[in-house]
Amino acid sequence: MSEVRVAGVGLTSFGASPNRTGRDLFAEAADIAFDDADVSRSDVEMVRYGNFMGELAEHQGHQGPLMAEAAGVSAPATRYESACASSATAIRDAVVSIRNGESDVCLVGGAERMTHLGTAGATEALAIAADDLWEVRAGVTFPGAYGLMATAYFDQYGGGKEDLAHVAVKNHENALDNEKAQYQREISVEEVLEAPAVSEPLGLYDSCPISDGAAALVLVSDEYAETHDLAAPVAITGSGQGGDRMALHDREHLARSPAADEAAVQAYEDAGVTADDVAAAEVHDCFTIAEVLAIESLGIVDRGEGITAARDGYTTVDGPVPVNLSGGLKAKGHPVGATGASQLVELTHLLEGHHPHSDAIDGDTVVAHNAGGTVASCVVHVLEVVA
Repeated sequence: MSEVRVAGVGLTSFGASPNRTGRDLFAEAADIAFDDADVSRSDVEMVRYGNFMGELAEHQGHQGPLMAEAAGVSAPATRYESACASSATAIRDAVVSIRNGESDVCLVGGAERMTHLGTAGATEALAIAADDLWEVRAGVTFPGAYGLMATAYFDQYGGGKEDLAHVAVKNHENALDNEKAQYQREISVEEVLEAPAVSEPLGLYDSCPISDGAAALVLVSDEYAETHDLAAPVAITGSGQGGDRMALHDREHLARSPAADEAAVQAYEDAGVTADDVAAAEVHDCFTIAEVLAIESLGIVDRGEGITAARDGYTTVDGPVPVNLSGGLKAKGHPVGATGASQLVELTHLLEGHHPHSDAIDGDTVVAHNAGGTVASCVVHVLEVVA
C-alpha cells in the first residue's frame, strides 16, 4: 500500500471577494500548489474537488470538470458535497485511491463563493445542510442549532459564555500573523461578552464569518515522490470518517459529537498513533462551542474539559497542544467547500516550518477535524513528518 505524500499546497486569501468566481479562486490555489509541488499538471490522474453551495451561489453544478479545466488539468474530475466537510471528504477519497494504487498524482481541494449572497442569502443557502423537513422549515438556523448544543453542554458539563469567549480570543490572536486570514485583529473577552447576541448563548464573536476562498493540495504516492526526487516530507498517515443523524432532535447526544468520535478513532488507528501523540490540531470551529466538542472528540482533552481548555492555556499557542494556530474558521474564515482542504494546507506549512507558529509545536504529528452541518458528518486526517 502506497504512502500518501503532500507534494504541494496552495491557498487564496480568505475573506470577501464578491467579484471573483469560484473557478478563478480555485485556479489561484491550484497554481500555488503546483508551483510548491514542482509537479507537472500532465501527471495528474484525478481531480477531487469539494464544494457545497455552487448551484445556489453561482448557478453552477457539475463543478468537477470545470475546476479541473480552471486548474489547467486534463483528468477525470469529481465534485464532492458533504456540507462544510466537502473538501475533507474529497481528500479522504484521494487518499484511498493513491493507497490502492489507482493513481500516483491527485489534485484535491475545494472552493466556495458566498459573500455576494449577503448575510441573509448565505444563511439561507447554508441552512440546506440541516434537515429541511424538521429543522429548516421550523426556522432553525445553524447559529440556533449550535446555541442549543452549547446550552446542552453547559447543562451537562458546566461552563459558560466567558469560557467560550476565550476560544474566540485565542483564535483571533493566532490569526494575527496569518496573511491569508479574514480577520487579523485582536479581540478581548470583554468584547466577546458585550457583542450582540446571535443565538443565546452565542454572540457575534462566537460565530465564524461568511467567506470566499479556495485551497488546493497536490498529493502523490511515495513511489512517485521517490522517482521524481520530490521533497515531500509530510504524509497523510491516517484518515477516518464518521456520521450521525441529521436533525438534532433525532440524536442521542447534543453535548458531544459521535461522528467526530468515530472519525478520530478510525484516523488514529489508521495512522498507528494515539491522541497523546498529537502536537497540534486544526478543528472545525464554525462556532466556539464547536471547537470545544471537537477537541474532546479528538481526545486532546477529556470529556467535559474542553470548555476550559482555551481559558486554562492548554490549547493556546504556548500550551501543550495548540489548536487552530491558523486562526481557525473563527478568524481565518470559512469558505465552506475550501475549509477542510485549507486545514491540511495550514498543517503542512506547520510541519514544514513555513508557518508563523511552527516553533510553537513539539512533535511531528498533527490532526485535522472537518465537520459538516451540526457534525452529522465528520472527517479526520492525521499528518506526520515521515522523512
